[in-house]
Amino acid sequence: MVFLARLAVLLAALVLLTGCERHDGPALDQQLYVWQRQWTPAHEAALKDSRADFSTVRVLALQAFPQAGWSPARIDPALLKQDGRPLIAVIRLDGQLKSLNQGDVIARIQQLLSDWQGLGLQLAGVEIDHDAGNARLPAYREFLTHLRVVLPASMPLSITALPAWLDSPELPSLLSTVDSSVLQVHAVNDPRRGLFDPDQARRWASAWSRITSKPFYLALPAYGVALLPRVSGVPEVESEVPVEHVGERRELLADPHQLSKLASALRNDPPPHLAGLIWFRLPLPNDRRAWSLTTLRAVARGDALDSHLNVQLSSNEGLFDISVSNRGNLDTAWPERLTLAVRDCDGADALAGYALQQSPDLLTFTRLRDGRLPAGGQRAIGWARCAHIDQGGSNVHP
Repeated sequence: MVFLARLAVLLAALVLLTGCERHDGPALDQQLYVWQRQWTPAHEAALKDSRADFSTVRVLALQAFPQAGWSPARIDPALLKQDGRPLIAVIRLDGQLKSLNQGDVIARIQQLLSDWQGLGLQLAGVEIDHDAGNARLPAYREFLTHLRVVLPASMPLSITALPAWLDSPELPSLLSTVDSSVLQVHAVNDPRRGLFDPDQARRWASAWSRITSKPFYLALPAYGVALLPRVSGVPEVESEVPVEHVGERRELLADPHQLSKLASALRNDPPPHLAGLIWFRLPLPNDRRAWSLTTLRAVARGDALDSHLNVQLSSNEGLFDISVSNRGNLDTAWPERLTLAVRDCDGADALAGYALQQSPDLLTFTRLRDGRLPAGGQRAIGWARCAHIDQGGSNVHP
């Protein structure tokens, strides 16, 4: 009897241990939108440096605008072939289009696929990005049904989707027409309420997972926008394309800390059917409203985020060029103030964006306007002609 009692205890402990064992699901895939309408030589380094962290590129291929009509993106096919990652062509159909001319749109898509294949590009899928209102979802479903028929059977079809569609009874039948969906959780509310809400994004993802039985992705922001005031009260949004406007801009930027926390939570406890995260957008060095690629990669990896500002001095016969560098992995604001301990200066000045206050033994550079210093970047803030500058006596005030 004692043996049986001990055996029962051992079996119970084994059951408990088995119940506590973690059964990790597949890691969340991470992909990247390439959204530039005009490719430049800078794409080569950006694609190369992003390859290790993002499995797939979703490339803006073709856009239809209400007035301007069709506009193909000017891609660099040689770079895409060199990149070698799975390639998904994104066709953007502006939500302000009065209607979708099915025959014309499908013919345009077929021509695009033929053109890209003629360039030697092998597509891993097609994504349709159309911000249809809920009342137009039946017509959109009909369009997708026809598109699915004419696409090659082996060509996956996905759509960009809006959280507002969660309120529509048409959503399940719409999702049945495609192989996967990409739920956009940024820039979907009134811009005055902000660019992104991580808690709301998590709730939308959970709600979406209860409706779809197919894989879906979350499109997450790695960029910022500016809000431009208008007489109507609803601000105009300026993103990657400059808007001709005189007046103050209110800058909104997705917070890397928030996105890192959300991505970590989704990796640890993903909603059912969530297949991955897609980051918008591949940054280029001159993209002033996108995170740097260094910061984007750090967030995608789940690395600890930190910016580390340092004063940099370069001298030539007593003339010092003064700059500040960011040696961390997190983009940061220009420092509010920089002080330098100096001796015997006969000239100094600040560069654009800063003002200089000078005393016999101290130079103080004060920020006049906002700006961002990317991770790994450097910015010149002034110059001085001095007998000596004590770099160890310098201070950067974020």
